Amino acid sequence: MLSLIPKTLTLSLSSRATTRLILILHSFKPIASRHMSTQRMFQLKLDPLTGNSEWVVIEENEDVPESSQEPLLATTSYLDMLNDSYRNRAYRLAIDKMVTKSCHVLDIGAGTGLLSMMAARAMGSSDSTTSLNTKGMVTACESYLPMVKLMKKVLHVNGMGRNIKVINKRSDELEVGVDIDSRADILVSEILDSELLGEGLIPTLQHAHDRLLVENPLTVPCRVTTYGQLVESTFLWKLHDLYNNEAKALDDIHLVPAGMDSILHVKSQQYAMHCDAITKEIKLLSEPFKIFEFDFWKRPDSHGEAELQIKSTDDGRVHAVVSWWVLQLDREGTIFYSTAPRWISLPIHKSTGNWCDHWKQCVWFIPGKGMSICKGEELLFHALHTETSVSYELKSQIPITDERQHNLNAKDFQLALPPERIAIYGDGEWRLSMVMAMRNALQGRVQPLCVVADDSVFLTICVARLSKTAHVLSLLPGLGDKGAQYLRTVADPNCFSIDRVEILQKGKKCLTMDDTQQKKVDLLIGEPYYFGNDGMLPWQNLRFWKERSKLDPVLSKEVIIMPFKGILKACAIFCPDIWNSRRSLSKIEGFDHAVVNTTLGACGDLPAPKEGPCLPFFTWQCGEIKKLSNVFTVMEFDFSKPISPCQGKVQQVEFTELGLCHGFALWIDWVMDSENSIIISTGPDKRYWKQGVKLMAKPVAVGFEGSGRTDLCSSTLVEASFNPSNGELNVQHTFS
Repeated sequence: MLSLIPKTLTLSLSSRATTRLILILHSFKPIASRHMSTQRMFQLKLDPLTGNSEWVVIEENEDVPESSQEPLLATTSYLDMLNDSYRNRAYRLAIDKMVTKSCHVLDIGAGTGLLSMMAARAMGSSDSTTSLNTKGMVTACESYLPMVKLMKKVLHVNGMGRNIKVINKRSDELEVGVDIDSRADILVSEILDSELLGEGLIPTLQHAHDRLLVENPLTVPCRVTTYGQLVESTFLWKLHDLYNNEAKALDDIHLVPAGMDSILHVKSQQYAMHCDAITKEIKLLSEPFKIFEFDFWKRPDSHGEAELQIKSTDDGRVHAVVSWWVLQLDREGTIFYSTAPRWISLPIHKSTGNWCDHWKQCVWFIPGKGMSICKGEELLFHALHTETSVSYELKSQIPITDERQHNLNAKDFQLALPPERIAIYGDGEWRLSMVMAMRNALQGRVQPLCVVADDSVFLTICVARLSKTAHVLSLLPGLGDKGAQYLRTVADPNCFSIDRVEILQKGKKCLTMDDTQQKKVDLLIGEPYYFGNDGMLPWQNLRFWKERSKLDPVLSKEVIIMPFKGILKACAIFCPDIWNSRRSLSKIEGFDHAVVNTTLGACGDLPAPKEGPCLPFFTWQCGEIKKLSNVFTVMEFDFSKPISPCQGKVQQVEFTELGLCHGFALWIDWVMDSENSIIISTGPDKRYWKQGVKLMAKPVAVGFEGSGRTDLCSSTLVEASFNPSNGELNVQHTFS
């Protein structure tokens, strides 16, 4: 079952949180004993097809309520992390070295309790021999209630329930004498994201050293060091420099008008990315350099700076800084874990077959066209870290005379979009297709009323510029007031009067005839793009279809809807790295984890009819991947009619390559006109869009007729259905 898992929101963001963001509020509900209480968590769920949200209450002693057929944790990165065998082994070796006698071990962010069990075992604990005592004890601190409930199951299965004290709190809520009897001698933790600091490493360590740990504690990990390297990459440049990329377009639409270089931009932050996937597109312009070092065994500073002289190793243009970190897990410096890209040759680097998605490299963009440098030139590199983020600045020691200056005045209005959306808006082919479709839709229309149903500032400007008589009503459900302010700012440079562009009143859920001054809508358009939906599955942009259905009473009989329809496309794929990162668990470093498989959405060895969820990926970043079949159409969504259930059946998908089929990649091609002449594809070869990946329970050996192999499956039948009431997409396959 593929499901549009409701998105959740969180107070604490990290690049490793993948598609699920969690907002947790705590309260307590009295139960039978006056000395006891049970934990309750409120989780906010967002329906991506409607944009509506609701609170769901999760009780400690009740099963997690499911609004869909997929468990709450099925789309998180927990499973990927637990399948990282290199990480698991490194932690086990370090904990075995560090925990050599009875002591108090504190595990912050305990997850399934894996590190806690490693510590308990290292102390020689077992359920049958001893229980918790002040001489030898392990405290597992985990704030997320669904994970706490899962951890308790894992501890029980492994006979560790009496040796590990589980506390469902944030670590900065723990108090010695209340939650724990004494300060801990050893801290074990894994609160790192790809950037390093995004999961609150610094404030967590500060509080732990101030309130929870003995003086000069032992820690696993012991130290972490960040590194960087200057690179040239046209691909990375396109992800942030909209001004210079759209200058090549011939449509006279100026999303970033001259003199407003930063009005539409990406945030100045590090972006997690599998840089190995663009190795052939990267030119290295420096040797790797050390940036920051943090020791876990002492209290870190909230802020820090570093200034380095970087000598360029080649001529080129610096478009970005690629960064990574190296974790030293033991005091002696013999156990390491590295997130470095594979072009870095280090004896401590993990094996090439250990692709994982929970930790990646990071990219920091150099503004504008980048910085032109010559071989041997020295650059001044300035790095700054706060409690939760890192930022960089690169300066040439040679006066810059030919580079465009970038006005980043804080008082100027700025609208931040994700890098991939910036790249799409700068893509000449995409812009040409959109402008052609829009020009065709407007042909012959006099004073048309056009509704932009999504967050497309591009289409809003496009309509207003192409038609001098059109009245544009833009809903901007995600961008809201910021989107409206942006449109007001760029109206004059794009030669249209802002009086002809109207934004739906904030908080208004549905458009009525009163909003249109009793005029029916002539054009209903969208890319579709919904701000904040970037991490979701491709078909969750069918929110456009849902919005179209809500607007049906105000649409004219001759209304033109763009896109005209969506086509769900798919192909069979060989993707061992994704599959291995999501495969079902058995024993991890000797501890049974099979009990978590269904909850975490594993593939393989699941009880029928359970299947792993469909997950959103930039498939081109997913390690080794190969198409095993031609692209085929699964079903179509007709936007000329209100939203309705859809079914599709492909009788025979023939394989074109020999290999193991691990699953299917799915995406939507948007047909912009009724003549099917303009199609915007979001498939695997389009790197600015994510695809959905449906992993099979077990890989199937496939081939093609004429290959001489009779033991291989040569085709598969694929059936699918879409339920608009709950947004679920059900895909079934039968191999033959």
